[in-house]
Amino acid sequence: MTLANKLTFFRLILTPIFFAFYMLYREMPALWILLSIWVIFTVSEVTDILDGYAARRQKQDSDFGKLFDPFADTIMQLTCFICFVIDGYMPAWLFLVVMYRELSILFIRNLMQKKGITMGARISGKIKTASYISASSFTLLFIGLKCFVENKILYQGLETVVNISLPYIEIISITVFYASAVISVISFIDYLFVYRAAGK
Repeated sequence: MTLANKLTFFRLILTPIFFAFYMLYREMPALWILLSIWVIFTVSEVTDILDGYAARRQKQDSDFGKLFDPFADTIMQLTCFICFVIDGYMPAWLFLVVMYRELSILFIRNLMQKKGITMGARISGKIKTASYISASSFTLLFIGLKCFVENKILYQGLETVVNISLPYIEIISITVFYASAVISVISFIDYLFVYRAAGK
């Protein structure tokens, strides 16, 4: 286990913890639970950046790492999206598009592995991941601001501004979800072309 893979493994461990805290927040919407959700999500995404940096810095790129990192990303992203589907922030059919894409990519990677080729993340996959993170970030921001308003945590003037902003943040969130689904399909087509090219 290299440092990069340890960071990836740590991100994998954070995934069920994120889910547990999110479910807890649904039953008991306390501020400390919300802050914990934000911290877990932020740490997860930071480790995603750090594991890639560590692998390049220490020259520890490996076939295992090329598969393990996107696997951990997928698990975390799908977990976040499931939480948002449960609460109606993300349409279920959009989640299905994303899930089908991710499972199909895993299948393609397995087929490539049988050809002796380890297919790591491509630029289209990284753009897709960035869109997923953006969608989750805006949704968590919306959830958090709504919590602040409902619990009257904000100053009156700031609360008014947040109340006005909430509908726009919600629109941005759902728009990014739609964009993520489109980008995920485009990314899948890109990976499919790579697979077809490898078979020739």
